[in-house]
Amino acid sequence: MCHDPSSRPPAPPRTGAAVGATESTVLTAADGTRFSAAFAGPVDPAAATAGVVVLPDVRGLHPYYVALAERFAEAGVPALAIDWFGRTAGPADGGTRDAGFDWQSHVPQTTPEGVDADLAAAVTELRGRTRPDLPVVTVGFCLGGSHSWRQSGGDLDVAACAGFYGRPVMVGDAADRAARPTLLLVAGADAATPVEEQLALAERMRAAGADVETAVYDGAPHSFFDRAAPEWSDACQDAWRRLLALVDRAGGAAS
Repeated sequence: MCHDPSSRPPAPPRTGAAVGATESTVLTAADGTRFSAAFAGPVDPAAATAGVVVLPDVRGLHPYYVALAERFAEAGVPALAIDWFGRTAGPADGGTRDAGFDWQSHVPQTTPEGVDADLAAAVTELRGRTRPDLPVVTVGFCLGGSHSWRQSGGDLDVAACAGFYGRPVMVGDAADRAARPTLLLVAGADAATPVEEQLALAERMRAAGADVETAVYDGAPHSFFDRAAPEWSDACQDAWRRLLALVDRAGGAAS
């Protein structure tokens, strides 16, 4: 199952950046949809080499993803986490979705077009809080992992794409247009998606021309990226190192 609202992400391997206050906000997509988001960043976010838009799991923007944005900020990376459900549920009361939110009825109503509209607004917002030419990396989980990988073959202005626990079927034909650096972080014991399907997606994206990195964590369950799972601490630290290396690479490529 995906991360629940009581879960929290592990600490990154590099910390120490002076972090500003976390801010809950409401963004507006080009079609007029208002949706919730949360921003965290270093005190001087404009000095960052790249930033991150966090795409959550099926539960939407709950506290795990606000905390994840804060963890990126501690590593010197400005981050904006967004919610999926502005079109069908409006902005989240209090800024985040709680454990009682009926996500099961809202997930089937999401569309790639709606996700892309919200992501485009998030990229614009993140650049408005940093600088206009900031390279942006998408980092997604479960539903968000699928949509993050899909951006490798999409039209939005993102520099690279990373995802945990994604479903290759949701990437669809975008895999055959993949062109951006992509990271697949694969739970070896993920009951939702077989490892073989994710590795096959990586090969399909490589055939399209994308630089694709895969990391398979043998025995790790879906949602292993959790500070409450000490048995997977080494996997968590390796995943963090790969994520931050991708962000650093995106920033370096633009400098």
